[in-house]
Amino acid sequence: MRKAETPLPSFLYSADQVRELDRRAIKDHGTPGAELMRRAGTAALRTLQARFPRARRIAVVCGPGNNGGDGYVVARLARQAGLEPTVLTLGDRSRASADAAAACAQAEAAGVVAQTFSEPHLKRADVVVDALLGTGLERPVQGEWRAAIAAINAGGRPVLALDIPSGLHADTGAVMGAAVRADVTVCFIGLKAGLFTGAGREQAGEILFDDLDVPSEVYNGIAPLARRLTEEDLRGLIHGRARDAHKGTFGHVLVVGGGVGMPGAARLCGETAYRVGAGLVTLATHPTHAASVNVARPELLAYAVRTAKDLKPLVARADVLALGPGLSQDNWARTMFRAALVAKLALIVDADALNLLAAKPMRRNDWV
Repeated sequence: MRKAETPLPSFLYSADQVRELDRRAIKDHGTPGAELMRRAGTAALRTLQARFPRARRIAVVCGPGNNGGDGYVVARLARQAGLEPTVLTLGDRSRASADAAAACAQAEAAGVVAQTFSEPHLKRADVVVDALLGTGLERPVQGEWRAAIAAINAGGRPVLALDIPSGLHADTGAVMGAAVRADVTVCFIGLKAGLFTGAGREQAGEILFDDLDVPSEVYNGIAPLARRLTEEDLRGLIHGRARDAHKGTFGHVLVVGGGVGMPGAARLCGETAYRVGAGLVTLATHPTHAASVNVARPELLAYAVRTAKDLKPLVARADVLALGPGLSQDNWARTMFRAALVAKLALIVDADALNLLAAKPMRRNDWV
């Protein structure tokens, strides 16, 4: 019976944390590393067959690490399933871990052909499996590795990445010189934060997850690096509104921004505040466009503010303050910035307000 796809978890982990999850599964719970590799390869082939059901010729690009070991398992299982896999290798295979070396030997014993990476083999494939670098990358990709990634990206074939697209930093989502652009990425044991940050979403394509059936106890005591907000999370924040509710019931947002020539960002911020449920929204903006900034959105209250004194009564009526959209960094902007920070309101600090903050850093507990 085919295993159903696992819903994407909410928690995101660093590469070091996932290595610790691996260690716990192997050392503390007695699951051999080779068994985890077998499960990863099985999950990857299941994904390949589900997403690319007409593919027959599979090019599996393997590095010498455990990510490459997963690739060897995919190739072996693909061969047993009647497909035509070819393994294309990079790096020094003599430096492979014991589990990866065993996976390589088992694949070759099953009749899988392994040869040094060459671009023509990619062109003959229906699907390319990226099992090149994995999560341990900490320096820019260079030389034959970078050339191989460029060839995969230029090949015009769909790409399935194992765990993470090669060349993508597992924690930050940064492209480390070059990174595979995958159509599908199947991630194992713990979702890597880099799949959802930086360039990760662009490089990873569709993200799937398989926990490899590790015991739930392996996650105990490891605080995730971050948490994804799902539709269910956000839906839970929206409550029904009483029939006798009115605009004063749902909070008053003050947007401070829109310097000379840049009213649009402040107006968009105000419009967004209304769209997500604010009852009242006021724009405190530069006098040059205060009279026109709300022409297309008359529900926005727009005030011209020249001095901190002008801003003070608007702050007094607000519940939360959004500081920075189109603010600029001139004298007027700095005046508004200082005046807004004096206010004892919860703050969203954005755009040019972040630039002004960077020039003179400070810390508060009531802002984002």
